[in-house]
Amino acid sequence: MLRNKSSLVLLAAALFASSHLAAQSDQAIIEKALTPLPEELRADATVYRYDDDGNRVTLKEGSNQVECTPTDEEGFTRCGPSAQRARRDLQAKLRAQGLEGEEMQMAMQKAEDEGRIPARKFGQMAYRRFDTPERIMYLMVVSLPFATAEELGMTSAFGRDNALAGKGTPFMMRSGTAGAHLMIPINGTEISNKGN
Repeated sequence: MLRNKSSLVLLAAALFASSHLAAQSDQAIIEKALTPLPEELRADATVYRYDDDGNRVTLKEGSNQVECTPTDEEGFTRCGPSAQRARRDLQAKLRAQGLEGEEMQMAMQKAEDEGRIPARKFGQMAYRRFDTPERIMYLMVVSLPFATAEELGMTSAFGRDNALAGKGTPFMMRSGTAGAHLMIPINGTEISNKGN
């Protein structure tokens, strides 16, 4: 009888330790997911991920206008406006069905044209982190659908190399298209590219 009680105590302690470690790792995942955001947005942001079927799983419920996903298989940690939730949810479902590349872009554009997902709004912010220096490590992106670099007084010269060297400046991509956006590499932080 004493042996059974000892075994139960050991089993309970192991289960407690295991759940405590899982909670710690979940907390670490949540904290890292929030790092692309400006400090003042982090505490009230939502953190979520998608399961293999493209269903949303909330890790931290938030109350402000932004939400973040933990680091994905490509190494990106991303945050964006909650107003684009339906867009991201559909993209996750389509990705789970095997869509990618041009096929994905066409399906998303069709859903937008049919009003099933919201269009990108002019000026919406997205935030991105990448952990190693072969990509722009800390970046903010401003959505500018159908705007051109000329009309907004922006450069469309590809600024990746400068950003990788730790001297990034804003540059526009996909000028004049529905996906036009301003890339703003963030320099001089702990998670920014340092260059040589």
